[in-house]
Amino acid sequence: MAMSGGKDDGSPMMEMNTTPLIDVMLVLLIMFIITIPVATHSVDIDLPVPNNTPPPPDMIDPIKNKIVLSPTDEILWNGTPINDGELVRNLEATKAITPEPELQFEPDQQASYDLSIRVLNVIKGSGVSKFGFVGNEKYRDFAK
Repeated sequence: MAMSGGKDDGSPMMEMNTTPLIDVMLVLLIMFIITIPVATHSVDIDLPVPNNTPPPPDMIDPIKNKIVLSPTDEILWNGTPINDGELVRNLEATKAITPEPELQFEPDQQASYDLSIRVLNVIKGSGVSKFGFVGNEKYRDFAK
């Protein structure tokens, strides 16, 4: 960094020497950067524990299965109410079928957003590959 020594005519130096100020500011900046904690970008999700009992043979359709979320916050698998553990069990059972059956997801317009997100996270975590949203055409026009 450059320093000015002033003039040799005996007059006082009229400008302030900013070199020490800049050096101190750079040291403080480096210290602040070092002490900032590392930001974590993970979100912890508690997934339900799968139910180890096999599902009834008539509960899982080998062609397509439909998950409906009711306005009363029930999860319906092909019209039958199930809980989170049974949902995980059914998803694992559908992955074992060859070819994998299609999974359709249809939340009711009055179903809670929290339940929808929770069920979608369970579906995503299960690794089901044939997945689709159905019934969205009902909401095409918002004025109705």
